Amino acid sequence: MTQQIPRPPRTEPVPEPELSGVRNFRDVGGLPTADGRRVKPGKLFRSGHLAHATETDAEFLASLGLHTVFDFRNNADHALEGPDVELPGVRNVNIPLSDPADGKEFWKMVRDGDVEQLRGLLGDGKAAARMTASYRTMIEKRTAEHGRVLHALAGDSVPALMHCAAGKDRAGLSIAVTLLALGVEREAIVADYLESNAPHRRYRVRRGSDAPEARSPEVMELLSPLFDARAEYLTAAFDAIDEHWGGVERYLAEGLGLTPETRDRLRARLLD
Repeated sequence: MTQQIPRPPRTEPVPEPELSGVRNFRDVGGLPTADGRRVKPGKLFRSGHLAHATETDAEFLASLGLHTVFDFRNNADHALEGPDVELPGVRNVNIPLSDPADGKEFWKMVRDGDVEQLRGLLGDGKAAARMTASYRTMIEKRTAEHGRVLHALAGDSVPALMHCAAGKDRAGLSIAVTLLALGVEREAIVADYLESNAPHRRYRVRRGSDAPEARSPEVMELLSPLFDARAEYLTAAFDAIDEHWGGVERYLAEGLGLTPETRDRLRARLLD
């Protein structure tokens, strides 16, 4: 990895660029903590995958001085979208937060199913319930992975960008966990998470057919819970933390293995 040139610290979040091949990019800098501090601008970014980044997109990403890109996609995602573009001097770390075998047939049906099949699969609240359950599972079952990310950030991995496919669920939850460790209030975390609903940030829904009926209003309505960022999903993750660990402090210490010293280093790197 090539040596990076030191850059002056930023005082404002990186302005959101118009990227052609990368969705949902933003700087998390500026979010406030409960003790009156703020997340440093230019240190922690989030986005959708970088597999389709154009040359201009890659030039912008390279200009951020990133140390590490955390890719939370699994092998099935990589097969569908491709690997991330290579950025000079940047370490790419793949930490899958979902099992590629989990839901393979489900997502095939999402792409190819007709409206009657989708009604049975997603209707009557089933789609939203699936999303809520997946957020709880990532909190309860992916403690090693989330702990690895926070230890890396406390070490030498900043500035960092976190992404999955859409930059909404796996990356959104990993950003949320990081912000909890920094002491950001839950309301501010949810507000940042909901920014993924902006039209220019949303993941493009893929369907196996270009026929009009494949994207009828009913079909898109059935699919919407899967592609929305909904406060209830992130709230379910917070509820899982409270129910299993009794709150954030024990979750960070016992679930993710963060010592007070590691948490202090994390805050020193990411807070003003």
